[in-house]
Amino acid sequence: MRAIRCHQYGPPESLALDDLPDLHTEPGHVVIDVKAAAVNFPDVLIIQNRYQMKPPLPFTPGAEVAGVVREVGAGVTQFRAGDRVVAYVGTGGFAEQASAAESACVALPPDADLSVAAAFTLAYGTSHHAVVDRAALKAGETMLVLGASGGVGLAAVEIGKALGARVIAAASSDEKLAVCREHGADATINYARDDLREQLKTLTDGKGPDVIYDPVGGDYAEPAFRSIAWRGRYLVVGFANGEIPKLPLNLALLKGASIVGVFWGDYARREPERNAAGFAQMLGWLREGKLRPLVSARYALADTPRALQDMAARKVTGKIVIVP
Repeated sequence: MRAIRCHQYGPPESLALDDLPDLHTEPGHVVIDVKAAAVNFPDVLIIQNRYQMKPPLPFTPGAEVAGVVREVGAGVTQFRAGDRVVAYVGTGGFAEQASAAESACVALPPDADLSVAAAFTLAYGTSHHAVVDRAALKAGETMLVLGASGGVGLAAVEIGKALGARVIAAASSDEKLAVCREHGADATINYARDDLREQLKTLTDGKGPDVIYDPVGGDYAEPAFRSIAWRGRYLVVGFANGEIPKLPLNLALLKGASIVGVFWGDYARREPERNAAGFAQMLGWLREGKLRPLVSARYALADTPRALQDMAARKVTGKIVIVP
């Protein structure tokens, strides 16, 4: 099989396309013929040794895949060869085959769009854990989503609307904000052009947002946090900007606000029952049309470095996938 390999830490162009032996099953695992593998911002970080998970070299990046079960290992009872599944694998996804624990797989109907399925797990899992579990967003509250046109950002917009909240989407261009409006955003802010704090003051009648969803970090974190409402919840989701902000803690004191960490991967591992219940809720919303995952581009396996470069340069709207 062919696989993208990281032999040494570095930028996307340092990755190699290698021929490797076919995978074989291990107990409790399945081998999947990968039909689509989603690209996520942590994939950009992990190949540069800038992510909290640090697999030994060499390794194959790629955290979530959708495809067809090729083989099942000893002890696997829920799946058999030929089943269509989506799986969170952590690493190993940018390849023609991937291995996944049985517990990390979700069965898909025969007519499922595998590109869309591959784009669902991490983005929507992260955003549901953040918005529903960590922030406890309620109907009638206001949520600001920074980096709203990206995969997790659009998922947060849709989940906020499904809960009955008012959602303000912030992004760096009018084109990206148009996509946010198509996915339900009530109001938008172009923070590359407009003053973020002034716009938030206007859009919330001076109250500020109850919840701030921040997968970006960097320069917009502090002005956003200074605008938060009394008893607001600031969700620390990630640092796509590349800079980890240093928020003055007196702001949390003055606003009675909470700074809330979001790490979906560990949540799914530590609290699998709650995670499964969250996905059950989202599958219901998906059937009702309240969630509409956006796959904006597909790349061949050999073009994985370019896909990661586009992700790093923030040229991506919604999700992009690798199609081996």
